[in-house]
Amino acid sequence: MSQSADTLERVYFGLRYTRRVEERVAEIYPTDKIKSPVHLSIGQEAASVAVCDHLNADDIVSGTYRGHALYLAKGGSLKAMLAEMYGKSDGAAHGKGGSMHLVSREANVLGASAVVGTNTPVATGAALSLKMQGTDRVVASFCGDGATEEGAFTESLNFASLKKLPILYVVENNFYAIHEPLSKRWATDRLCERVETYGIKAHLIDDDDVLKMHEIAGAAIARIRAGGGPEFIEYHAYRMRQHVGPNEDFDQGYRNADEADKWLNGDQVDRVGALIDADARARMDADIEAQIEDAVAFAEASAPPALEELHRDVYAD
Repeated sequence: MSQSADTLERVYFGLRYTRRVEERVAEIYPTDKIKSPVHLSIGQEAASVAVCDHLNADDIVSGTYRGHALYLAKGGSLKAMLAEMYGKSDGAAHGKGGSMHLVSREANVLGASAVVGTNTPVATGAALSLKMQGTDRVVASFCGDGATEEGAFTESLNFASLKKLPILYVVENNFYAIHEPLSKRWATDRLCERVETYGIKAHLIDDDDVLKMHEIAGAAIARIRAGGGPEFIEYHAYRMRQHVGPNEDFDQGYRNADEADKWLNGDQVDRVGALIDADARARMDADIEAQIEDAVAFAEASAPPALEELHRDVYAD
């Protein structure tokens, strides 16, 4: 498994960009300038970055309330994302959706859902639409391990396989549904085996290897685009912060810092960064910081929504 220098630089930029954006969000959050809850994807950036590197601009992604990494990796505007968190009129949903409902028509990011499991059937419907249009566009649908316990998840996979829809399902398995460990929820941990019973090709990446994910996702997307039907990836990662909020939570009794050590020691941002040219890395790091501060200034300067926005978008025009 080997990637070109260009690929390594793109992957590093995506990982570092998302990590620094969310670290900056974590710094701002206690000031109360951010008006919505935040579910940070620190530690889970790799899946979105790896998959989206293979997607075209007109391909579609669908994510959950922990969707910052996916939104940014697909090309969503950072300025619109931060303005949305601030509850401002220039936000992705004009300040009315917040962190959990990021959306971008321009980047083909379907509106994220805060209800566990509900984005999966929506993404499946989008894939059905693409197939009916006869295009070679694909959908990438992301969810967490907890969402796989919802009936809509299995119903969607069965339908997608039956209709050979152009969709890649990605489960970011961080082993917890809020605070409940996987061991108390699953009778077995053989999720890929369960998915395969629907006739869907399934892949397990159990070591948070972003380059392995990049290779497997690229091959899967190529097959899907060629009409091969849906595929599935279970990607193991680790949520480094609270379920919701900017802090660590190892003092809350449901997990401890020791189990995070192997994930911290194998942090993909540092790993990929060590594989690229040091000067190129320094330039990218500086560019990222400049983009973040520009977006923060944009969000702070944006106006709040006008009063008439209260009733806009409630019904279709």
